Amino acid sequence: MALKVELKPGERIILGESVITNDSQRTRLFIEGTAPILREKDIMRVEEADSPCKKIYLIVQMMYLAADPSKHHDLYFELMKDVSEAAPSMVPLIDAVNNRILTGEMYKALKEARKLVDYEQELIANVKSG
Repeated sequence: MALKVELKPGERIILGESVITNDSQRTRLFIEGTAPILREKDIMRVEEADSPCKKIYLIVQMMYLAADPSKHHDLYFELMKDVSEAAPSMVPLIDAVNNRILTGEMYKALKEARKLVDYEQELIANVKSG
């Protein structure tokens, strides 16, 4: 069964190692195969990875898109260790990401990493509000 992706005008997706940018009108694509796909809303750019959990998300994204995810493991585990030591309340979220990676469910690991980023943003907001 094909994956149906609808793109807004100008929206981008990553398909494998290629960035595809839609033209000026809405488009519907049907994609068959096993290449990794990311919609623009799920893409983290290097310059946006300005916090520890955003860096983790970026690394998980790189693992998802890579032919050999293991080349990113050292940095990933170093970042996870630092975050878990700095904020022990994040350990359950970290475990969820780790479990998805260990079972090879890289897209689901990316979704779990998004929860980690969201939780980090909540913690930062709480600190700023006093």
